[in-house]
Amino acid sequence: MSARNAPLEPPAPPQGGIAARARAAAAPPYLDGLNPEQREAVETTDGPVLVLAGAGTGKTRVLTTRIAHILATGRARPGQILAVTFTNKAAREMKHRIGSLIGQSVEGMAWLGTFHAIGVKILRTHAELAGLKRNFTILDTDDQIRLLKQIIQAENIDDKRWPARQLASHIDGWKNRGMTPDKVPQGEAFAFANGRGAELYQMYQDRLRVLNAVDFGDLLLETLDILHKHPDVLAEYQRRFRYVLVDEYQDTNVVQYLWLKLLARREDGNPGNIACVGDDDQSIYGWRGADVDNILRFEKDFPGAKVVRLERNYRSKAHILTAASHLIAHNEGRLGKTLHTDDDDGEKVMVACAWDSEEEARLIGEEIERLQRGGESLNEIAILVRASFQMREFEDRFVTLGLPYRVIGGPRFYERAEIRDAMAYFRVLVQPADDLAFERIVNTPRRGLGDATLKILHAYARANSVPLIQAAAVIIETEELKPKPRKSLRDVLDMFERWRNELDSTAHTELAPIILDESGYTQMWLDDKSPDAPGRLENLKELVRSMEPYESMAGFLEHVSLVMDAETGAEQEEKVSLMTLHSAKGLEFDTVFLPGWEEGLFPHQRALDESGKSGLEEERRLAYVGITRAKERARLYFASNRRIHGLWQSSIPSRFLDELPASAVEVAETGSVSGNWGYGASRFDNRESFSSPYDTPGWQRAQSRKASGYRTSQPRMIEGEIIARSSGGASAFEKGERVFHQKFGYGKIMSIDGNKMTVDFEKAGSKRVIDSFLEKQ
Repeated sequence: MSARNAPLEPPAPPQGGIAARARAAAAPPYLDGLNPEQREAVETTDGPVLVLAGAGTGKTRVLTTRIAHILATGRARPGQILAVTFTNKAAREMKHRIGSLIGQSVEGMAWLGTFHAIGVKILRTHAELAGLKRNFTILDTDDQIRLLKQIIQAENIDDKRWPARQLASHIDGWKNRGMTPDKVPQGEAFAFANGRGAELYQMYQDRLRVLNAVDFGDLLLETLDILHKHPDVLAEYQRRFRYVLVDEYQDTNVVQYLWLKLLARREDGNPGNIACVGDDDQSIYGWRGADVDNILRFEKDFPGAKVVRLERNYRSKAHILTAASHLIAHNEGRLGKTLHTDDDDGEKVMVACAWDSEEEARLIGEEIERLQRGGESLNEIAILVRASFQMREFEDRFVTLGLPYRVIGGPRFYERAEIRDAMAYFRVLVQPADDLAFERIVNTPRRGLGDATLKILHAYARANSVPLIQAAAVIIETEELKPKPRKSLRDVLDMFERWRNELDSTAHTELAPIILDESGYTQMWLDDKSPDAPGRLENLKELVRSMEPYESMAGFLEHVSLVMDAETGAEQEEKVSLMTLHSAKGLEFDTVFLPGWEEGLFPHQRALDESGKSGLEEERRLAYVGITRAKERARLYFASNRRIHGLWQSSIPSRFLDELPASAVEVAETGSVSGNWGYGASRFDNRESFSSPYDTPGWQRAQSRKASGYRTSQPRMIEGEIIARSSGGASAFEKGERVFHQKFGYGKIMSIDGNKMTVDFEKAGSKRVIDSFLEKQ
């Protein structure tokens, strides 16, 4: 064996009880505090290793200690270790921790970083092999879409029917799966422009070469192509990287998997020293290309691999772990492990029912206030929702209570771009002189009214001291603008004039969706094929729903202004964290609230429709991630009624609730209507769990209740399906009649407006309700 390839490992120490004890006594300080499984993962340095690290089991410590051990024992120099993470923050933290462990700064770890950071380093080194120069440009998303739009227009393709953003999404998906244009399946090519998808993909790649540019997908795809086509280059990196370590392996996509598989082999084709750390039970990013099968087939890809399971949890109390482990055990696509802790049982996982989302927010708000009075820090409290539209109810409630909060992983509800756009339309309708709002939406969606048009409008408005909308009314009667933008501007003014004429005669909750539909704003998001478009549409529906408690459009706008003013007030030291379940991965809190555990919302219906069983299993993994964020207490909520896609629906409790173990769950008495579904303490009988959600008492009672004609309002839909509205037909009730409401109790009808009643309830006071929720007495 040549000196170049000689192993750097020291000879194995002699075996034996005394020798082993002596070796343990002389163990370096960085191994102190590791449990036996963690230490095994650190010290198993030869060959492929899969570290199955459950939630809260110390995976980051294992990964960094493993690198420190390799360096400290002289098995490799810093430049011979390839360590791949998913975020720059994780890479920085890893480097810092390694330095702390070995007592010195880590110099020369040039190959510790994200997939894309390492990919761009390799690609710049061998750029000419990909037909590029080393100073190539990396396009961002906006540049990518602009380039694709030029190609689509040059090919005389209708960019309204086949938008560039949709093609960009297809190309990104193909690149994530390691597909060059010639490898795109014919069936998938037909997904764009009647079969021209692959052809346009090739044109796009050709254009990138001319520009000496790549996009983010190319950073790995082009590198993979180089490694496949140039064995000498591949062999160079296989010799260089004596050790390969991968964090969050369950989140890798196909191209990352293929890339790693090549680099982690030796020149002779045998598996090299690769260690992947991950948790198949926390693979929740399938919607953006992650493939859980990558971790499931690790032992097949790397024969002889050692699997080390980290199951001792250092985060959560025992009841929380029991509930999470029992739930995730219903998944078939997993390698299997069971979390346990040396800590005490702690509080049981609480399950509670609310009448609707408003009461759900009220109950959670009251519980947070109770915890705060008991000395709990708001920083240690989180609310994790399945869909972002759920946040609005909590944000409004917290503003009312004066509870400070932060939204993690995205803007607060009223700060989201789609909400600001919609609000701008409403503001111009109510206050035509609102120039900032008019400027925001005059060309949203695009109408050919760009900077040149706005410059002309601003010049006239300043010269004559009039608002922009008034300036536009004058300009369209002149020749200042070209015919096309002049017509577009006239159409905008005509729309606002038509809506303004309906403002007094049409309920603002009915006019709002009409505005969003007729303006083309709803259609703009329906045409958008990006992954976040469905969520934006749900947020718009929630916005319109949130207008119902207010008497007018102006009243609602005033409320939002006050909310935004409160949110931008003085900075509070402690805040409740509000986020989606996807944003919560990697975080932990003393108390976690998990609202919205209902069929259709969680598991989400779109995941079931698009991905079937695999979609259901990913939703269950998401539930597992949510529960395991909690250290001290987990609170699960479901509502008996929830508005989904604008329709009030009688909700069915999530099947995930029926998969929780009775021994670790407590059903809370909220004073609400949990009995409506027959979902009370009797649900958790002496049985440990139910084998299937479809044969459980709770599930059957929920289904039979719905089949027996449980009364819900059935609003009619309007074009675009942005929101549903109750029919305004004559009511069967009369003024002065005594009625009963499931939530508010007994009351007397004071006035009737179509099917909307103003009822003076004996205990709840005056409320406006829909007649279908009332029963005559």
